[in-house]
Amino acid sequence: MSNWHHAADVAGAALLLIGALVCLTGVIGLLRLPDVLARSSAATNPQTLGILLLTAGVALRLRSWVDLGTLALVVFFQLLTSPVAAHLVARVAYRTGQTGDCALLFDELAGAQSVAANRDDGS
Repeated sequence: MSNWHHAADVAGAALLLIGALVCLTGVIGLLRLPDVLARSSAATNPQTLGILLLTAGVALRLRSWVDLGTLALVVFFQLLTSPVAAHLVARVAYRTGQTGDCALLFDELAGAQSVAANRDDGS
């Protein structure tokens, strides 16, 4: 085994460990944070970075073009779906009143939501 393969294996193992620790911090934040908006942020931001680090570590360990293509798809769909899911969770929490008034510095949707509610009522 060449020195490059050994260095790639060590770097891959380090990325796997760091990615797992970043994912762990996201889980801890998900369990410990007080409200839905903070939990939504903790569920998406560290998890996305953790998945990127994990897939980079796996890519350094596998080194096959088929595996790299599969990992690229995993990264693509993670980056595509994670922000959308976080936005939808935050939006539902806001519409159902789960966010609390103290969590928001500026409530830019308050006027828009009352106009939409009046439009839905037929007014």
